[in-house]
Amino acid sequence: MEKDWSMDLEHNEYEFDKDLIIEDGIKAVEETAPGYYVNLVTSNNFGDPEEYLTPLLHEKFGDAIKTKFIDQCGCGGYVLRVWKLK
Repeated sequence: MEKDWSMDLEHNEYEFDKDLIIEDGIKAVEETAPGYYVNLVTSNNFGDPEEYLTPLLHEKFGDAIKTKFIDQCGCGGYVLRVWKLK
């Protein structure tokens, strides 16, 4: 995707399935074109995505990405921004 965008990993089937959040979060980063970012909005049921998602993203993509925890939404979910560098 050649634009900055957001992926909703917070509602419906994601609410109680951490593995699906991880799987689709990785796919979202793969689909993001270099030079852009994707905001991964994750369910509050699993807490801070920096604890379970960020390490896996860095393991998979290495120095091709940069991540930053943005905030916890008013609705309870979390926003993790992932820039695709290469």
